[in-house]
Amino acid sequence: MAQAALLCALVFWGIYIVDPYLLAWQCLNRPIVVAPIIGLCLGDFATGVIMGAMLEAIFMGISAIGGTIPSEPTSATVIAVAFVILTGGEIETGLLIALPVGVLVAQVEVAAMAVFAFLVPVWERLATTKPPKVFAFWNLLFTCTLMLLPYVAVVYCGVAFGIEALYTFLESLPEWVMAGLGASASMMVAVGFAILCSMIWSGQLSVFFFAGFVLAKILGMDSLSIAILGTAIAVTLFFTDKGFIDFKKQLALQKAGGGSNEEEDFF
Repeated sequence: MAQAALLCALVFWGIYIVDPYLLAWQCLNRPIVVAPIIGLCLGDFATGVIMGAMLEAIFMGISAIGGTIPSEPTSATVIAVAFVILTGGEIETGLLIALPVGVLVAQVEVAAMAVFAFLVPVWERLATTKPPKVFAFWNLLFTCTLMLLPYVAVVYCGVAFGIEALYTFLESLPEWVMAGLGASASMMVAVGFAILCSMIWSGQLSVFFFAGFVLAKILGMDSLSIAILGTAIAVTLFFTDKGFIDFKKQLALQKAGGGSNEEEDFF
């Protein structure tokens, strides 16, 4: 368990060094990317992919606005996926523990930021007395080491010491309690989508929501087929909005170029 915890902590550390600190947040620290990596490192890539998709659905509607950090998704994903793979538990149980773990790490992040705020005078003095390259070096070194240390420690301790204790506790619960927890965990995916829809909902997008409902419930299409169809529609709308496919513009150019030659317009 200690070796697995060390591996998970190193993966978490590396992901946060690359993104957001080096690549300026390219969404590589999202559950849909992190979970398959953890699954691959722990020897169960399929479980990582499945949990990554489900955890992304839960956390995609949760955003850190200003100084408010509701839940930290990366650490929650690492610990939840590690729990399912290392204990052989149900995926629903892993989803259930993900959100509380994310909330706990978010509180650790708030406390760490309060402590790091005391270093502001040091960084101001360093910025005014040292060359820009020296300041950038120390800034990057501090960000990639001491600033990430509290979160890496939480991930390591959570996998090394928390998983076995949590598994023992869950095994001691009655079957009807576990059934209820599993049902509530499955509902979290729908709650995540509902939170996301509440932020992006509009009359123009509502037609796709109801179209997806018809495809899934009435026509019986599977999720992969609906996702492929939705991707095709999204790509078409994207290029249309960017002007690559502008039918009105093409029609206007045809009219401006002289529409009297019917044979040329036909071909």
